[in-house]
Amino acid sequence: MSETPTAHRVALLRDVPPGELLIHEIYKSVQGESTFAGLPCVFVRTAVCDSRCTWCDTPHAFNRGERMTRAAVLARALAFDCPLVEVTGGEPLLQPDVLPLMAELADAGRTVLLETSGAHDVSAVDPRVHVVLDLKCPDSGECGRNRWANLTALKPTDQIKFVIASRRDWDWAAGAIREHRLDERFQCLVSPVFGAVAPVELVNWLLDSGLGRVRFQLQLHKVVWDPATRGV
Repeated sequence: MSETPTAHRVALLRDVPPGELLIHEIYKSVQGESTFAGLPCVFVRTAVCDSRCTWCDTPHAFNRGERMTRAAVLARALAFDCPLVEVTGGEPLLQPDVLPLMAELADAGRTVLLETSGAHDVSAVDPRVHVVLDLKCPDSGECGRNRWANLTALKPTDQIKFVIASRRDWDWAAGAIREHRLDERFQCLVSPVFGAVAPVELVNWLLDSGLGRVRFQLQLHKVVWDPATRGV
C-alpha cells in the first residue's frame, strides 16, 4: 500500500524538535506572483507538504530538507539584506516554528509573505504577515480540503490565489469569489497552470466575467527562466 501524504509528512517531521525547522532551500530571486511580483525577494522554502495538487511544480520539496535551528534560518534569510521575504513550501504551516520565525522576520523590519494552501488554519499567523492563501480549485484534486473558516481570519491586506487548470476551475473560482464577496474583502489573484491553460484564455474568461477587482497574474519566474529551473 502506498503511503498517504499525511503519513509521509508525519514520518519526516516527527523527529524535528522545537526550535528547529526542516528547510528545503533559502535563496534570493524576484517575487514571481502576488501584488509584490517583480520585487527582489528572499524565499524560505520549507520541506514537506500534505497536499498533492495535480499541477504542483515543487514536488522536490515533498521529502527533502535540512534540519536547521530557527535562529540559523533567520540569520540566513536576513543575511541577503533584502526587505521582502516569503515563507513558502511545501506547506509552511505544517511546522510550528514557522509562526515565530515569521514574527522574528517582521521584528527585523522585513515585509513578510506567507504562501499557504487553503487547508490550514491561518488564525495564529502574526498580523504583520501578508498571507497569500491558495484556495484549491477542483482540478487540483485538493478542493475538498479548503478550510473556509480561514476567510474570517484573513485581513484586508491578505490575498487569495486561484490556480486555474481548466474552464471548470475558472467557473468554480468565479462562483466562490461572488458567493463570498472575496474581491470586496481581499485582493484576489488568478493564474493559469503553466502548459494547461493559455494565458489569453484566462484573460478572456476574466474580462467576460465582469469581475473588475480580480487580478490576472503569471508566474514570472517561468517567463524569465526556463520553467524547469529550480531555486529561482
